[in-house]
Amino acid sequence: MAAVKKSIGVKRYVFERAIQAFTVWFLAISLNFFIFRVMPGDPRMALMHENLDPAVREQVAKKFGLEKSLLEQYVIYLKNTFSGELGFSFTLHFNEPVSKTIFGYRFLNTFILMGASLLLSIFIGMTMGVIAASRRNSKLDVGSVVFFLVAYSLPVFWSGLLILLFFGFYLDLIPLAGTITRGVEHANFFAYVVDYLHHMLGPLIVLTLSFIGSFFLIMRGTVLDVFTEDYMLSARAKGLKERTILYRHAMRNAMLPMISVVAVNMPYLISGATMTEFVFSWSGIGLLMYDAVLSADWPVLQGIFLFLATTVVLSNFAADLLYLVMDPRIRY
Repeated sequence: MAAVKKSIGVKRYVFERAIQAFTVWFLAISLNFFIFRVMPGDPRMALMHENLDPAVREQVAKKFGLEKSLLEQYVIYLKNTFSGELGFSFTLHFNEPVSKTIFGYRFLNTFILMGASLLLSIFIGMTMGVIAASRRNSKLDVGSVVFFLVAYSLPVFWSGLLILLFFGFYLDLIPLAGTITRGVEHANFFAYVVDYLHHMLGPLIVLTLSFIGSFFLIMRGTVLDVFTEDYMLSARAKGLKERTILYRHAMRNAMLPMISVVAVNMPYLISGATMTEFVFSWSGIGLLMYDAVLSADWPVLQGIFLFLATTVVLSNFAADLLYLVMDPRIRY
């Protein structure tokens, strides 16, 4: 009987979270449509300037559906969204499908850069957080707190410019811009990868430093809270080794808040860090978003924000499901 109630509770939990996720996603994509229509200025002027021939003007408006009413455009937008059609670029890559503009090499560049920086910052931040908490008020604890607080507080554009100045300009250890060396033919794929990673080193350091502080501080604070729980006292009373208490009991229970923190940061895998990609001229989604704003290319912006909203919703839904596995209280 208890097993049946547990199964029903799990199914109800998943169903409720799925309904909430879909509702939030639908509201987000609706806002994604209307927000560009209420912004100051008229993005259509990027397509149809004043001196354009009236006949050509009418053809362009008809091609992109700009002559229809707002409600008709919204219905078409929803239909295209559910069918995977994101429209066409206005200015950056005229008449190119937005899906091709976004999901090409730019998405891959952002995914590799952000994925590597997030993995590094999560691993280092969580490990150092546990170690610092286990040695509370020691020199290691105080020094690491100060270092990660400073790293967390630094603006990414400022730290990026400093790294470019010292390591790129003065020491010539990293390239100043780009994702690969232009005008150079690579002998093989391995040489291409080495060149790619060399260019990625600068933005990788900046992003890792910007992410690592939050993971460290949250993990350290959570582990310190766990140390005050009664079951930790019981574990010590049983004579368990300090390493076992730290990693099998304290760290495991401290992982629960980290699931939400990691889920919140997952959208960076898609959106990238706009300022970092701009400073290092890293050709990713963040730099594409910056160029699309300057060019008033709102179909591309709509596509990026739609993809970003979907990632946010799915990341939080996945975090809710992970709680079922990590926290037995959810299942009951």
